[in-house]
Amino acid sequence: MTSHRVTKRGARAGAALAGLALLAACSGPGASTDTPASGGPDGGSADGGGPLRVAVITHGTAGDAFWNVVKNGATDAGTQLGVTVDYHAEGDPGAQAKLIDNAVSQQVGGIVVSMANPDALQTSVASAVRAGIPVVTVNSGADRSTEFGAIAHVGQDEAIAGRQAGEKLRDAGKKKLLCVIHEAGNIGLNQRCDGAREGFGGEVANLQVDINNPADVESRLRGALQADTALDAVLTLNPQVAPSAVSAVKSASSSAAIATFDLNGDVADAIKSGDVQFAVDQQQYEQGYLPIVLLKLYRDNANTVGGGSPVLTGPGFVDRSNVEKVAEFAERGTR
Repeated sequence: MTSHRVTKRGARAGAALAGLALLAACSGPGASTDTPASGGPDGGSADGGGPLRVAVITHGTAGDAFWNVVKNGATDAGTQLGVTVDYHAEGDPGAQAKLIDNAVSQQVGGIVVSMANPDALQTSVASAVRAGIPVVTVNSGADRSTEFGAIAHVGQDEAIAGRQAGEKLRDAGKKKLLCVIHEAGNIGLNQRCDGAREGFGGEVANLQVDINNPADVESRLRGALQADTALDAVLTLNPQVAPSAVSAVKSASSSAAIATFDLNGDVADAIKSGDVQFAVDQQQYEQGYLPIVLLKLYRDNANTVGGGSPVLTGPGFVDRSNVEKVAEFAERGTR
C-alpha cells in the first residue's frame, strides 16, 4: 500500500511539474530560448540576483549513453531557461564529493547530484546546504535526499521498477532469473535486483560485472548461462550491458529471454528484432531537465515540488507494441 501511495503522489507531482516547466519555459523570469546566460564571478547566486548557474554532478562514466541523455536534458533546460549548466560525471564517489566541494567554493546557485553512494557524499552535500545552495538529487539516493537537506528528488523508485520488471518476466512464464549488476556499490542497482526478486517470485541470482569491460561482461554472462542451463531470463540494468547479454545468450546457445533497464538506440533495435523483450524506461532525459526547472523556479519564485516525495520519472515500459514511437527520440538522445 505504501508503494502505491508514493507512486500516486509522485505522479501528481510530476504532472504539476510539467505544468510549471511549461510556464517557466514560456514566461518565467529570465526565460530564454537562445543560449545559457553567463554565471558571473560569483557563479550565480541562489537568492534571485543575477543569472543562475547550476552544477550537475553525476556518478556516470565517460561515454555512458545513459548519462549522456541526462546531460542532454540538463543542457537543453539550461538553454531554454537562461541557466548556465556545468555538467560533470565522475564514477568514483570520493572524486564526486570533491566536485561538489568545488561547486560550493565557486558559490554556484544550485547543485544537482546523483547519489549512488550517499554515505560518501553526505558531508559534501551537507556543506552545500549549509552554504545556502539548493540541492536537487537525481536518479539514486531518493531515500536519503530529504535527510541530506535536498529540496527535491527526481527519478525512479528502483524497488517499484524492479518489482514490475520481475512481474513481467514471471507473467511470461520464466522460472529462473539472472540479474546483472554492472557497478559495485551502487545501491540503486541492488534495489532493482531486490525488487525483481520480489516481483519474479522464482529463483533469482545476481551477477556482478564491470561495465567498463564489455568483453569480460559478455564472457561472464556466457559462462553463467553455460554453467546453469535452467536460467531462462536475464535482466540487465543498463542499456550498454544489454547487447553483451544478447551476444552471450546466442554464443551460449541459450534460449533465455533478455530484458533491460533503460533505453538507447541499440536497445530499441534489439526490441524490434525480438532479441530484447522489453526495456524499463525511467526517462532519464527528464532527470536532467526537470531539476534545472526546479532550481530556476525555486530561485525565482520559491516554488517547491513533491511535498517530500520523489518526483517519479518512471517506470515506463518499452516493448514491440510501442518501440516505434520512442525509437526516434532514443536516437536523438532525448529518451
